[in-house]
Amino acid sequence: MSETADIKKPKRKLTTVSIIHYVRLVYRFALFVVTLVIYIYDLVRGYPTEAPWLRYPYIMWAVWLVFMTEMFFRFFPSKLESPGCQKQFARNHRNTGNTDIIIEDNNATMLVGIIWIAGNAVFGILYKLGILNDDMMVLLCLAYSVGDLICILFFCPFQSWFLKNKCCTTCRIYNWDYAMMFTPLIFVRGFYAWSLLAVSLALMLRWEITFYRHPERFSIRTNAYLKCENCNEKLCHHKNQLHSLWKRTAELTAEKIRLLKNI
Repeated sequence: MSETADIKKPKRKLTTVSIIHYVRLVYRFALFVVTLVIYIYDLVRGYPTEAPWLRYPYIMWAVWLVFMTEMFFRFFPSKLESPGCQKQFARNHRNTGNTDIIIEDNNATMLVGIIWIAGNAVFGILYKLGILNDDMMVLLCLAYSVGDLICILFFCPFQSWFLKNKCCTTCRIYNWDYAMMFTPLIFVRGFYAWSLLAVSLALMLRWEITFYRHPERFSIRTNAYLKCENCNEKLCHHKNQLHSLWKRTAELTAEKIRLLKNI
């Protein structure tokens, strides 16, 4: 066996930004589970399901405080946030000298927006028909919040099926995440819901205004900050490892099925 064959590839450690993503996934999932358990408990006990924050204000305050804090810090530059949302800031624009601004995933943004609005319109109709209530819409938002981290850490259907961007760092709609997350709150009345929705829309509006005023910050051709060697997240390595594991598992499963058929 050659010496090179014995050399193991160094394991890539999770970066600080990646660890923060996993922490967010854990506490968002915990919020979803706790809220779901309380909702089911109320159903079993026969309690009214409207305005649960009147009985459990600490739950709504926890949900509100967690996401309002997350969104607050998203308005400012931070080394603890993903480069995907930080490219909008002037200090993160590293001029490459190239003036050819090309953003490959820009054309698909309208399609993603239409699909998202249409999908949530279905939930809105069900809400208006009385099939869904405020509790369910809040649970839907919390489910979206978990899905948001799954998209970042494991698999993003928007990236794979529509935008075709190489990674989250170059994603055209990264800062749409909170607005998409809180879309169902359009139908829910009250300070908690509308304040979260308002701030999330403000984040998205600022992102879009910055994009149209400074598109050079969003293009890998004109902003070296978006290049792989300057990334402080490195999630693509972990995603690739996961995809390789899925592929290998599928191959082994197919081989076992083939062997069983030949018995």
